[in-house]
Order: sequence, then structure tokens, then C-alpha cells
Amino acid sequence: MSRNPRPLVFIISAPSGTGKTTLIHRAMARDPRLAFSISHTTRPPREGETHGRDYYFVSREAFRKMIEEDAFIEWANVYGEYYGTSRKEISRLHRLGKDVVLDIDVQGATQVMEKLARDTWVSIFILPPDLETLRHRLVTRGKDSPEAIEKRLKAATDEMGYAPKYDYQIVNDDLERATRELLYIFAREREKTEA
Repeated sequence: MSRNPRPLVFIISAPSGTGKTTLIHRAMARDPRLAFSISHTTRPPREGETHGRDYYFVSREAFRKMIEEDAFIEWANVYGEYYGTSRKEISRLHRLGKDVVLDIDVQGATQVMEKLARDTWVSIFILPPDLETLRHRLVTRGKDSPEAIEKRLKAATDEMGYAPKYDYQIVNDDLERATRELLYIFAREREKTEA
């Protein structure tokens, strides 16, 4: 298989509980031309996490220095810890001939869209079938209190307002169909760069 003539960045966003992570992992298992961008964070590693595989774990000082050097295409302070996507990580994966997948919230996605040239990225928003289905998924996964679920549903409603700004929207009402749709988007966008 030839290297990508011009590797792309696929920006994928979705409300919590939509199944985005599962969908991304399924698509990546079927498409060897994709690579996942590893983020930098100031939070300590959780049990089983490895530096350079799950995250690049760095000090606050190192992270702030990277901000000053404009090393990130996006970054955010989430509950007191910093998270960011470095330009160097995307360049490293592109040099390997890989298209980069960013699993990112709408604020981060907006930063990436503003900082990268328009012909280098494709944005995809994953939607739940409806809010009731999303509520059911959040309740059955058992990770959140009823109050936290209500906050996530309110945030989901706000985030879904951004969906029309994305190049594509996929409704995740059937995991296999949604996976095939995501793979089709990857293939279609590559064809544009190869034409």
C-alpha cells in the first residue's frame, strides 16, 4: 500500500455516552492508515497507563513552556489539569504516512480548525439517536450519579448545537452501520487528496 500523498487530520467530536470511542477503535482496527494522536497532560498516570502510549505525562512547567512556544494545536484546562495536542505529534504521525485521528471535544475541535490549513482536516460529529437513548446509555454504563447524568445531558444538548459546523454527522444508532459510515468518510476524503 502506498503512503498517503497528503495525510489528513480527522477531527471527531461527540457528546459523552454517544459511543464515539468505541466507534473510533472499531474503525481504526479496520484501517491501518489511521493513527491516534497521543495527548500531553499534567495529570498523573492512572493505574495501567503508560507514558508515550496513553498520554505524554508532563509537569505543569513543561506544559506551560509548550503553550508559550505555541507547541499545541489545541489545549485546555479540564478540572485543574492541562491537556493538549502537540503539533509535533501530528507531524510525527504524518511522516509515517498516517492519517491522524483526534478524539476531541468541540472547544478543542474549534481550536484545531482555526490553526490548521482548511485542506488538511476533516471534521466528523457523532450524534446519539436521540436524548432518551443517550440518557439510557449514560444510566446503564453506571459511571455517573443522577446529578452528573443530568449535567452530561445538558452539555450534550449544547454540544449537539455544534454538529452542523462539522463536515459530516453520523448518527450512532447501529454500531456496525456507523463504523462503515466512518470508514467510508475516511476513504472518500483520501480519494480527494489522491486525485
